[in-house]
Amino acid sequence: MLARPMHRNPEGWSAPESRADRGSSVEILTGRDAFLALKPEWDALFARAGQPHQLFQRHAFLRHWCDHYLTHGDRICLVVGREAGRLVMLWPLERRRRLGLEVVRLMGAPVAQYGDVLVEDGPRRERWLERGWGALRRRGVDLVDLRLVRADAALGHCGLLALAAPVRRQEAPFADLALRVAPDGPSVAYSARDRSGYRRRLRRLAARGDITFSSVAPGPEARALAEQAIAMRCASLGQNGTVPAVVSDQRFGRFLAALAADRSSETGLRISVVGCNGSPIGIDLSFDCNGRSFRHVAACSAGFEREGVGRVLLHHAFASARARGSTVFDLLAPSDASKREHADGAVPVHDFTVPLSWRGQLACDFALPHLRPTLKAVAKRLPPGWVRRFAGPA
Repeated sequence: MLARPMHRNPEGWSAPESRADRGSSVEILTGRDAFLALKPEWDALFARAGQPHQLFQRHAFLRHWCDHYLTHGDRICLVVGREAGRLVMLWPLERRRRLGLEVVRLMGAPVAQYGDVLVEDGPRRERWLERGWGALRRRGVDLVDLRLVRADAALGHCGLLALAAPVRRQEAPFADLALRVAPDGPSVAYSARDRSGYRRRLRRLAARGDITFSSVAPGPEARALAEQAIAMRCASLGQNGTVPAVVSDQRFGRFLAALAADRSSETGLRISVVGCNGSPIGIDLSFDCNGRSFRHVAACSAGFEREGVGRVLLHHAFASARARGSTVFDLLAPSDASKREHADGAVPVHDFTVPLSWRGQLACDFALPHLRPTLKAVAKRLPPGWVRRFAGPA
């Protein structure tokens, strides 16, 4: 019996070629120039195959991420699949060295709220994903670090990931806006007591001054509001305890401000504002994509917390998202009691560490289970600059 042909690429020898694989290719591109050059094809693939939760894998979102979080352009690692020359699969990854291991993770950390890859739907989707894993193995990758992978992610159709045990399990609650929004505020999906509480909060706010509700389009005003939202968020968290390193990192505010100023509308960032006497007292930053909205940051003025501005802001964000055409409002992981009050369901969200070599397997079996809790505890006590220094590439 004749052996099936093997085809070769820059990464080495591939798996045996099937008839369906002929005329298709999977390769790895590196560097920021390759990332920028892919934009037209990337956008076309997203238009054909992008799911709402994959908004964090949009080229525009990741371009801004590169501007603020990528210190070395050559760390970009893109697994690209083509069928008859057309882009049908794309894994946006970042390469790093950890403890002598070659590690890749999805681009966008720590600001992307869901992780996934782009791949066209169809009977060959799982085969494309298998070829993506194979390309990473041939590249010499030891570990693939996947964070915030939804149960309905494209990666969820991969057999290899189905065999991996999650290192963390969470849930992302979501609200059905048709059920939650009424013309005058919360709908009958809420109890009479909750609706009465909403009206009471409005009266308390009105006693402080003229209350306004607005939505702001991308541009200079939106940039200023995004910057103010982060400042308000840091002040509020600082009063209640330690501000997370991600939020206190100056890059976080600059990144969101740049997205808010981007008039191209490709990022999908939208801002809802509750004001008092002309000044913002509540600011919601959410992303829209394919009929869904995803809350990213909610910030309220500490001087109005007793009046319940946080709940008023959420209902305004719901109403604004529905007015923009969204049907679902995703409250993101992790779930908590305050989110579940407004939720009509939840999607499981998992973190995975997938070994692709014997070295990676040893790390998963012995090193990471002991190191991860210790490193996480230490990171919470270090200044953000120190955390970035230790987390950077070797």
